[in-house]
Order: sequence, then structure tokens, then C-alpha cells
Amino acid sequence: MSAPRRQAWWNVPDYFHSPLVFYMEEDQEDYIFGPDDEYLPTLEVHSNTFIQLERWFTSLGQTRVSVVGPFKARLWVMNLIRKLGSKKTFEQTQGQTMLLQIRSHPLTEQDLEFHPESGSRLWFTRMSDTTSVEVCCYLRFPLTVVWLFRVSVQILS
Repeated sequence: MSAPRRQAWWNVPDYFHSPLVFYMEEDQEDYIFGPDDEYLPTLEVHSNTFIQLERWFTSLGQTRVSVVGPFKARLWVMNLIRKLGSKKTFEQTQGQTMLLQIRSHPLTEQDLEFHPESGSRLWFTRMSDTTSVEVCCYLRFPLTVVWLFRVSVQILS
């Protein structure tokens, strides 16, 4: 994050291209962002992202979440939400640890390093102008991910 520290991340136009957009249930939103979005400002500051919540965006009452900011920070936020929604106890524990971490202090460069875990189905590859992200289908909460512009997302079921 040395480059963003030289110039505030919100002054870098590329960080606003291809926002991460996904939908989540109200109970998951309250768990992550707190009642009345109590933790939202802290999560944004500590992750160097801007997170927009649009409640009741779908007819099922889901909240649309849009995340802009540095690419690695957006991936970190997506991985946090994926782990918190996982049906696997180990991943839930990792997600809870990540949530406590982001609420207490800013992410470091080491935190933002992406290391695919063995057996993990969350991955991305960059091939020319295409980025693919797969999200594990073993989630407690339904999660729909949409990445706009030149990026495609596959959700496995």
C-alpha cells in the first residue's frame, strides 16, 4: 500500500473502475457492518475502501453492497465476507478473526497478500483484460457476486 499512501487512494481513478458488487442478506449485513452500520466507517478506513450499502435492493430484501478501492483491498473484503458466510467452521473462525482485525486496526501490506488456500474455491487469474473470481458454494448466507465492466464472476453451485 505504499503507492496509495503517497497519493490518497480516493484520488486514483483506476480504483473506481470495476467495483465489486454483491448482494447479502440482512442478518449477514448486520453481523459484518453492525446495527445501523456502526462498524461501516471503521471498515472503510481500515481497508482503504468505500463501501456503499443499498438496503432492500432486491425483491427478496437483500442489500446490494458495492466496494471500490485498491484491487487487493476489494479482494480482502470479498474474502472476509466469503469466510464469514462459509458453512465450514474453520473458515468461519478465520472470517471472525479477520472481522475483529479490521475493526481494530488498518490492514497491512502483509494482510493484503493473496494466498489461495488449499482446497479453497475462491481464486482469481488475470489473463489479458479478464479477471475471474470463483466463490465457494458452501455458504451459510446466499452470496451473489457481480463484477462490472471487463471482469466476469462465476458462482459455482
